[in-house]
Amino acid sequence: MHVITKQPLFKEWLGRRDNEIMRRYDPLTKAERSERMSRIRNADTKPEMIVRRLVHGMGYRYSLHARDVPGNPDLVFRPRRKVIFVHGCFWHQHGCRQYRQPRTRRAFWEPKLAQNKARDEDVRKMLRKQDWKTMTVWECQLRRTCQLASRLRRFLEKGL
Repeated sequence: MHVITKQPLFKEWLGRRDNEIMRRYDPLTKAERSERMSRIRNADTKPEMIVRRLVHGMGYRYSLHARDVPGNPDLVFRPRRKVIFVHGCFWHQHGCRQYRQPRTRRAFWEPKLAQNKARDEDVRKMLRKQDWKTMTVWECQLRRTCQLASRLRRFLEKGL
């Protein structure tokens, strides 16, 4: 029987004190880390499900992730020509308390997250050109459901 031993990974990164090279222990192997990162979903996330339940409970009906609408919005209200994006504060660089800039592998993360933010703006511009109204719900806003519900209702009722 062949036993695979798990070797701890030490990752080098630039420390805060005098820019010294520091080593950080990663308890996961490269394969385990990759598998864990692949579990991060882009649809049906917990924040999205909260918004969907809230909107559905208010009596609104919508389509999900419509591929024919630029940016594949999370919720699409076709008769109203309105869309809602539910964004995670980290992945879309909200800048709230919940968002923290990655400390390691900055050369990888900074361009990736900046690209997400730029793509979000491009999608909003394309939707505006096609006469769609957009709303972004941030992950950090889900704690105050009463305020969020009134904001959603105002957005969906405005202009009818």
